[in-house]
Order: sequence, then C-alpha cells, then structure tokens
Amino acid sequence: MDRAELINTAMTLLIAGFETTSNMISLGTAALLHHPAQLERFLAGGGAFQADAVEELLRYLTIAQNPRQFVAVADTRIGDNLIRAGEGVLVSLPSANRDPAAFDDADALDLGRPARHHLAFSYGTHQCLGQSLARRELLLTFQTLFTRVPTLRLVDSVEEFDLKIGTRVHGFNSLNVTW
Repeated sequence: MDRAELINTAMTLLIAGFETTSNMISLGTAALLHHPAQLERFLAGGGAFQADAVEELLRYLTIAQNPRQFVAVADTRIGDNLIRAGEGVLVSLPSANRDPAAFDDADALDLGRPARHHLAFSYGTHQCLGQSLARRELLLTFQTLFTRVPTLRLVDSVEEFDLKIGTRVHGFNSLNVTW
C-alpha cells in the first residue's frame, strides 16, 4: 500500500467508524427533541419498539448525502428507461429512503413505521460493515440520554441549526441543548 492509499484507507475508517455514528446521534437527538410526540413514543416503547424506532431515524435522517456512483454491467430497464451496460448510474440513498412508493408519508418521522428495508447503510456488496455496531450504539445512546436527562431540550430553532456544509456525511457542527 502506498502512502496515498494508506491515507485514504485511514480517512475512510475514521469517517465510517466514527463520524457517521456521532453525526447520527446528534441528528437523532435533534429529531426526537423537535418531535416531542415521537420522543414520548420512543420512551414509552419497549426495547423492540425502540430498536425499530432507530431504524426509522436512520431512514428519515439518512446521513450519507452524496450519491453513490455505479456502472451498469448489463443492459437494465427501470420503468421506461434503458440503462446500457457501461453507462454510469447515480443512486441517492436519501431519495430512496423518502420514496413514497416504499414508505407511506415518507417525509414524516413516524417511529411506529416498519422501516427495516431502508437503505441508510446502502445495500449489497457496498453495505456498511459496521451497521450492527452503529445500530447498537444509537439505541443505547438514545435510551440512556433521554432516560438520564428527561428535561433535555433544544436551545435553537430548526432554522438556526449549525449544519455541516460540503461534507460527505450529513450532520451538525454543533447542537445546542439545555436541561
């Protein structure tokens, strides 16, 4: 492995293994605090409901914002469109996770929604290897945070959130909360 490959691998591991989950924790916290009825459902639900709620948060907040690039290996028809072998294809995971054909009222956060077929971790050979760990970290963080700090609330309005701009992973520069 040359120096450039080593640096790229290290950056990928850091982003995939830390930044994605930490960003999802702050985004999920903000979403639950912004939707208090959903937070109440989360807290009232048992472990199985809460695990499913994490899946809905992953769908609703899909943090991998950059389209995935693929090359068709065979002629493929999608609806009325023919994609020829060798042509490039861009896949948007956030768009797929907001597809009204796959999810009723797709732009709404609904912790009771069956959302396990989301694509927040991609799919197939490009699927996230750390997804089981990420799911567990998210579940434990939300359970612990909202149980131990029940008066947690947002300081800023949604319009004032300090979002990261121009990054590969959607998230906040900071999230101001109080209790």
